[in-house]
Amino acid sequence: MNLFLKLAFYALCACCGYFSGCHNLAHILSKRRGFDIRSVGSNNPGTSNTVITMGWKAGVMVGAHDIFKAFIPAVLAGLLLPQLPLASTVTGVAAVLGHIFPITLGFRGGKGFAPYIGMMFALNWKFGLVIVVLIILITLITDYIALATFTTVISFPAYSALVVNHYWMAAIVAIASAVIVYRHRENIIRIANGTEIGLRRARKTKDSHH
Repeated sequence: MNLFLKLAFYALCACCGYFSGCHNLAHILSKRRGFDIRSVGSNNPGTSNTVITMGWKAGVMVGAHDIFKAFIPAVLAGLLLPQLPLASTVTGVAAVLGHIFPITLGFRGGKGFAPYIGMMFALNWKFGLVIVVLIILITLITDYIALATFTTVISFPAYSALVVNHYWMAAIVAIASAVIVYRHRENIIRIANGTEIGLRRARKTKDSHH
């Protein structure tokens, strides 16, 4: 396969991943309930805000959807294009970016953590299992999923580069990691100031209003 054809296939991977990431179930569910999830709670059309505004059942649905919309395209890209070593990586990262900057929602999407998890499992499921355990522990102990987010997006490219020696994969994944950290910059400030609202507190606040 010549260079031009490789670049064309990588571009196709990026497009497929991006448009898969653009599909936002949280926004669809909120619209069915008569509101825009981007204007309530944390204003984020993702799993955490879905739990806060629509409950755990809706949150599980959104979380699973957002994970698989990155996982499935990334896995398929690797299976269909085995001659391209970075096909899964490009597709998965594009799905994460599509979730964050969806053209279908005026580029106002979520923060990208759930599709990042899906991408990570597609690229290295063993490391993904370890990270999921850490995510659960960190969230249960601190009540802040943002801390689990930082741990994940920093450790995965670092592990890919320093342990697995997949430098190109690490560099591409680091793009998604950097965007996610930037999207969580306000969470960093609130955690530092002690004003961040954890999931348990948010749910108690919501329940008290009913």
